[in-house]
Amino acid sequence: MNEFASLGLSGPLVETIEALGFSVPTPIQTKAIPELLNGDTDFVGLAQTGTGKTAAFGLPLIERVDTNDHRTQALVLAPTRELCLQIAKELMAFGRHRRALRITAVYGGADIKRQMQEIKKGTQIVAATPGRLRDLMRRKAINISEIQFVVLDEADEMLNMGFKEEIDEILEDTPEDKLTWLFSATMPDSVRRIARNYMSNPLEISAGERNTSNKDISHQFVWTRPSERYDVLRRFIDADPDIFGLVFTRTRRDAGELAERLSNDGYSADAIHGDLNQRQRDRVMDRFRTKKVRLLIATDVAARGIDVQDISHVFHYNIPEDMNFYTHRSGRTGRAGNKGISLILAHPKDKRLIQILERRLKVRFEPAQVPSSHAILEKRLNKYFRKVKETVPDDILDDFLPSIMNELEELTKTELIHRLVSYSFRKSLKTFRQSKDYGRQQGFDRDKGRRKDRTIGEPSLYRTSGRGRRLFINIGQMDVSGKKELLDLLSQSGGIARSSIGKLDMSRKHTFFDVEEEVAPKLIKAFRNSTIDGRA
Repeated sequence: MNEFASLGLSGPLVETIEALGFSVPTPIQTKAIPELLNGDTDFVGLAQTGTGKTAAFGLPLIERVDTNDHRTQALVLAPTRELCLQIAKELMAFGRHRRALRITAVYGGADIKRQMQEIKKGTQIVAATPGRLRDLMRRKAINISEIQFVVLDEADEMLNMGFKEEIDEILEDTPEDKLTWLFSATMPDSVRRIARNYMSNPLEISAGERNTSNKDISHQFVWTRPSERYDVLRRFIDADPDIFGLVFTRTRRDAGELAERLSNDGYSADAIHGDLNQRQRDRVMDRFRTKKVRLLIATDVAARGIDVQDISHVFHYNIPEDMNFYTHRSGRTGRAGNKGISLILAHPKDKRLIQILERRLKVRFEPAQVPSSHAILEKRLNKYFRKVKETVPDDILDDFLPSIMNELEELTKTELIHRLVSYSFRKSLKTFRQSKDYGRQQGFDRDKGRRKDRTIGEPSLYRTSGRGRRLFINIGQMDVSGKKELLDLLSQSGGIARSSIGKLDMSRKHTFFDVEEEVAPKLIKAFRNSTIDGRA
């Protein structure tokens, strides 16, 4: 049974949303829909970005408007063109069973005369950005004096973007007996002022704790000096070949320069900022939505209203100047039950700001480890050979195989693979040789109020080496015949590949050796309580 039916929605509407693939409502939908369907009071809904607020107000709106009346009955205000269009598109999909229902989106950057014609034809629901709606009001192209419903979506973002004057003018022109539904991720004083001045004893519902973060988002930080920030960002991008992310910068200049630098280094990246005209902005967003661009570099203002599914990472190239911006930035990932990562590239001086964010959002920021160049290269090689293994041989090559085999007959399997990788990964291997690795990240000792060094998920006995982790073992030349025997012992007893072990510095009674970060915990565990010749 579709759980939306239990919320009081009509059968045809439930069938429509079920055909769209929705069967289980989100928490904000469960709480809001019954109240908005039948209630006659103003409403405040607090929920994070990406939690289904459009359906929470859109489904009741579609049920309550009169399709026999062609006058504008409902107004939905949104901060950006993208969000405005998205709302209109979703409402059209939800209401497609009501053939006489008309929904119009009005926003800046498009032909205002065409929008005026659409409204003149008759439309029950108008989704609008505040600036364009005010322009239409001043041209007498829209009458909102008989509006029955006003929805303020992403109210905090609209006010952060400076739309206070427009919102005041719009709401003052609407009738006092209308119903006002306000939805917001946070409830700062500016949003509280709207509720106080333009709403009458609103019912307030929160899906989750107020001003808290989505539980599906992992909040992380990494200490980095400004001179290393770009290289550190690249490490995280390289570590995940399927990454689909947003990178936030403070200024439009930073966004443009960072996108250009990434593109020049071979990454699929583009920028969206205030210097772009509407056509350029649309082109960038279309390429990002279709994943032709895997990394979108954005400023806070330019990214308002971006709602793209499956974003895996949000990188904060700088900590936002306004703490509320962090909620909206990070809310772009971890949607629809998917997990996401929000990572701050922080200067060590930003420690206090991160602690403020922790207290305000009631989240715990964990220090992330910068991926090692060795781990990144190994991941690339494994992915390459996995694809090779899965590739179906082309029969057209059968005639050429004898001469190829003759050319390679002197090489062993190991030699062939070695030379194939050396040839195919020349650029990556050169980068690997020239790259440096970054040390452990500094976390917070929250119990004692002072900082401490630690590496996530690894015992404190590890210390940083150039290749991965530097470990100590009390086996040396007196116990084994040489480095080869020790390598065999570590590999076989630890259950790890020999290639994951690096430089060995062997003495008579002990050895220091490098090992990849990923396999170090497994190796330590394997040797726990082990003995050699009766010695621990």
